[in-house]
Amino acid sequence: MLRRMLATNSSAPTLLIRLMVGVVFISEGLQKFLYPAIRGAGRFESIGLPNPEFLGSFVATFEVVGGLLVLIGLFTRFAAIPLLIIMGVAMYTTKLPMFSLEGFWYMMHDSRTDFAMTLGSLFLLIMGAGAFSFDRMLMRKR
Repeated sequence: MLRRMLATNSSAPTLLIRLMVGVVFISEGLQKFLYPAIRGAGRFESIGLPNPEFLGSFVATFEVVGGLLVLIGLFTRFAAIPLLIIMGVAMYTTKLPMFSLEGFWYMMHDSRTDFAMTLGSLFLLIMGAGAFSFDRMLMRKR
């Protein structure tokens, strides 16, 4: 099972997807810690999520740790799973209401980062970390 989750292709351009996904998740997670009133607990409370203080820190931690793992290409497929869950919840709790209130195009404009992060994370879950990654190095040693 571990071998299958670490297996990856040898594609070098996968690094570009990892950079995009990793940097954005790290940035978003850090902002939840730095600006909790507008990006973390305060935001979660405003959209009606339960226990926003805990949830803000919980999500921020997963974004930072998951983003770092994706960025360096270590346990990339494992890291992509919680990141996909975070994106699914984010789109369900923020973009679905926006769609019903503001319409399709307003929602599409405001969800471009969510869409890119979801597809990027899905790509990494399917393909793995690529050539320049710790996952690849670990597989070579086995």
